[in-house]
Amino acid sequence: MVKLILADSNELIRLGIRSALNKETNIEIVGEASNSEELLSIFENFGIELLVIDYTAPGFTIDVVSQLLAKDKSVNVLAITPEQSAQTLVHALKSGVKSYVKKDCSLVEIVDAVKETQNGSSFFCGQILETIQEANLDVNDLDLESFTCDPIVLSQRESEIIVLISEGYTNGQIAEKLFISSHTVGTHRKNIMAKLGVRNTAGIVMYAVKTNLVSPNKFLFAGDS
Repeated sequence: MVKLILADSNELIRLGIRSALNKETNIEIVGEASNSEELLSIFENFGIELLVIDYTAPGFTIDVVSQLLAKDKSVNVLAITPEQSAQTLVHALKSGVKSYVKKDCSLVEIVDAVKETQNGSSFFCGQILETIQEANLDVNDLDLESFTCDPIVLSQRESEIIVLISEGYTNGQIAEKLFISSHTVGTHRKNIMAKLGVRNTAGIVMYAVKTNLVSPNKFLFAGDS
């Protein structure tokens, strides 16, 4: 059971997210905070694995993320905010935010973001990723793993999707195989291309072959069957 805190000054927003997450059997919402002081108090009393926060809401600042992670760097942080500038997004990510989606994303995508983040993966909705890319910022340069000595690598889910893309599966077919939404697959695809620095499916396939995620023989002899 993953312990989670919802942090947002808007009660209606918390209600919507809470209602969506209550359907998930492996998530326990241990508290809701309407400001930074409440958030830190709840954390001290319960301890958590996952924080879902709008750090731009009244009563919060991005500093509370750094304060919480200073107490326990294993906590995964998902930010859900209105639209922000690329530099604000980068500052949040460098402060320890692991995943980021916009408030106008669907509840389905928000739930997907929670699931991916609780598993340790970084998740960006397509709109957030586009904002970063339009500013000519590379997600590989954001040092998302600044709290560990490990290099930035693809998540297990991203590697699974790369293999399936390389094997010719469509977004819809991948979604069915992995039990996630097609929209989430599309978001993962965008994230993968940004991390790899490629612009199309061919670039993903070339990466998969070069790193032995898939065998080149699959493509060399595909026409012989």
